[in-house]
Amino acid sequence: MNVGEIATNVDQGEDGIWYSRRRSSVSYPERGNDTCFELEDTSFWFNHRNRCIVELLNRFPPSGLFFDIGGGNGCVSLAIQNADWPVALLEPGMHGAKNARLRGIDTIISSTFEDAGFLEGTMPAAGAFDVLEHVPDDLGFLRLLTRSLRTGGRLYLTVPALGALWSGEDDQAGHYRRYTCRKLHRVIQQAGLQLDYLTYFFTFLPLPIFLLRSLPYRLGVRRSSQRVVQRSRTEHRAPNGPSNSVLQALLDLEVMKIRCGRKMAIGSSCLAVARKA
Repeated sequence: MNVGEIATNVDQGEDGIWYSRRRSSVSYPERGNDTCFELEDTSFWFNHRNRCIVELLNRFPPSGLFFDIGGGNGCVSLAIQNADWPVALLEPGMHGAKNARLRGIDTIISSTFEDAGFLEGTMPAAGAFDVLEHVPDDLGFLRLLTRSLRTGGRLYLTVPALGALWSGEDDQAGHYRRYTCRKLHRVIQQAGLQLDYLTYFFTFLPLPIFLLRSLPYRLGVRRSSQRVVQRSRTEHRAPNGPSNSVLQALLDLEVMKIRCGRKMAIGSSCLAVARKA
């Protein structure tokens, strides 16, 4: 499938990246992708999210080219590509698109979803991983995605969970909201999609996030963006010794539950897949 056949407002540059003719702003820090680029390859959080997403694709397979909407530096796209699913990265940030090219992503579109001009009923499958919380009108965005999907096409989502976990990290990341599974289910249904699977994951993180981030935030503690980045580097690094063994066992258990289609009752993120009926 050629990108130009279903996206009417993009042109391919000399570097092989497709660029939209219009450039809209997004609720994401301009250098945010560069910050994540430093973390992603060594982060237990990004690695585990990738494992869960690939496991979800194995259980609920896409029917063709997978569009990774707002895919940043191509961290998820690379995992999907390495799992032998054809993938196209859609990323509005120029830094993210360039970083994805360095990672070896084959098909890259530098554009917002709206600016790319996707034709209705043409997209086989799409994913928006930690994207929906950056969109002011999440329902409108999901309806737009739904119109672009083929009949039977699937949409895969991850979002940050639990409003009680709101902190300065959410502010600085440009988030509009955190979700519950019930809230995410409702907006998926309102968008005209039929839910296939929905669960929390990162089941062990709500308490540490609340104690280390949310509670200080509620008490008026505000950290500079530089401090947030420095702390993120520490938090994303897997521990050493016996603690790492415990962490890996918890992560493996979550992957196994997703593989079996089981649901988790709580977590710092939600994972969902739905289809256009």
